[in-house]
Amino acid sequence: MRKVETNKAPAAIGPYSQGIIVNNMFYSSGQIPLTPEGELAGSSVEEQAHQVFRNIQGVLEEAGASLETVVKTTLFIKNMDDFGTINEIYAQYFSEHKPARSCVEVARLPKDVLLEMEVIALVK
Repeated sequence: MRKVETNKAPAAIGPYSQGIIVNNMFYSSGQIPLTPEGELAGSSVEEQAHQVFRNIQGVLEEAGASLETVVKTTLFIKNMDDFGTINEIYAQYFSEHKPARSCVEVARLPKDVLLEMEVIALVK
């Protein structure tokens, strides 16, 4: 098992790592729309979704994986009314490759953000 840490995504805000590699699989912690410096990346769902993807790309890169090797994503969203907008942004990052996905509406997320995403990916 190997812990993944990068300054291309915000540091964990609790007693956990940004991700873990086990054998040839990477498991990310949930990424919320904080910049690597820890600041909230805008108030709109669009701004926040793009930041979540930047963070995911940062931890994937550090793990030796990429969006193209993601096998499963889990999205947690504050409001299911944002589902369409989030899907449009999601499709910009996963256009040809479409991993398995779950999407769950939740009552509240850390820092009161609008979405959080975690991924499982194959390490190259």
